[in-house]
Amino acid sequence: MTELLAALPDDIEDAARRVLERACDTDRTIATAESCTGGLLASLLTDVEGASHAFDRGFVVYTDKAKCDLLSIAHEMVGGCGAVSAETARAMAEGAIARSEADVAVAITGFAGPGAPDDEPGLVHFGCAVRGGETRHREEHFGDGGRGPVRLECLRTALAMLEEALA
Repeated sequence: MTELLAALPDDIEDAARRVLERACDTDRTIATAESCTGGLLASLLTDVEGASHAFDRGFVVYTDKAKCDLLSIAHEMVGGCGAVSAETARAMAEGAIARSEADVAVAITGFAGPGAPDDEPGLVHFGCAVRGGETRHREEHFGDGGRGPVRLECLRTALAMLEEALA
């Protein structure tokens, strides 16, 4: 884990700066709801000096119970659709908007590494909600490259979604 943070690729750091600059320029704030990334995106967004006012809060919701408790997602929905699904990703993003002061929220839920026998390693769902606007979804299949590489791809995707939502 420490190795991952010490070696963030320049493109990810540049994307984080662009997202935060855009949020600052438009006087909007961001929230995150993260499962398989365990707070990496929130950590990245709070590491850029001079842009702290653009980040409202982050939710690390690794378990189904945490997703439901902290983001007000119905237990039946997570149980029926699964924690790694388009429906859950959208609900996580919308829950982060509802439970924060943020204007834009991005959610990440997936399998960063091996899971249960039927889980597809590298399958990740993203949701991006805009307060008073639409919620978008994106599904990615990053493959079985290991937790670190999948999490880096998650950061790239989530930052791209945030940049688009803030445009």
